[in-house]
Amino acid sequence: MTRPFVIGLTGSIGMGKSTTARMFADAGLPVWDADEAVHRLYAEGGAGVPAIGEIRPEAIRNNAVDRAELKAWIAQDPTALEKIERVVHPLVAADRARFLATCDSDIAVIDVPLLFETGMETSVDAVVVVSAPAEEQRRRVLNRAEMDPDTFATILAKQLPDAEKRKRADYVIETTSLEAARAGVQSVIADIREKLRA
Repeated sequence: MTRPFVIGLTGSIGMGKSTTARMFADAGLPVWDADEAVHRLYAEGGAGVPAIGEIRPEAIRNNAVDRAELKAWIAQDPTALEKIERVVHPLVAADRARFLATCDSDIAVIDVPLLFETGMETSVDAVVVVSAPAEEQRRRVLNRAEMDPDTFATILAKQLPDAEKRKRADYVIETTSLEAARAGVQSVIADIREKLRA
């Protein structure tokens, strides 16, 4: 089986990445979601449970990883995040490799929020960035129940600015409306398929 053409889908918080990922799936493309992979790894029986148990036994409850406990650890220990990433990133990479190895599609999508920030853009064939105006992004994020302006600012500070992501993208999908996003998805797929045929 030949490896599919891999789209790396990314975008800052509140830009409509999850909705756009569903549109790629609705168009028939297999989609791997980095956040979902972490949830699987942290669930009961997941490979992340013993790995996290080694570095933070208190974070294991009912044979699963307690994400609230990890969050609290990260808040009080500046070395915690690096320790977690060191054990979890290889497991996520293995999960992604399994997904790509079993794809029977010409194009596959990997949905990675921190694609540029983790240097993963070099391992995909094209980068698609979802984007919306800053005021629309802010409105969407602050409408979320668990979000407040300070948390939003903290998350944004860890993400590459939208303008920089747009500059480094192969394709930009504007998510100002569902119609615009859907049209962008169709256009990206059509363009890549045309290139694959050439």
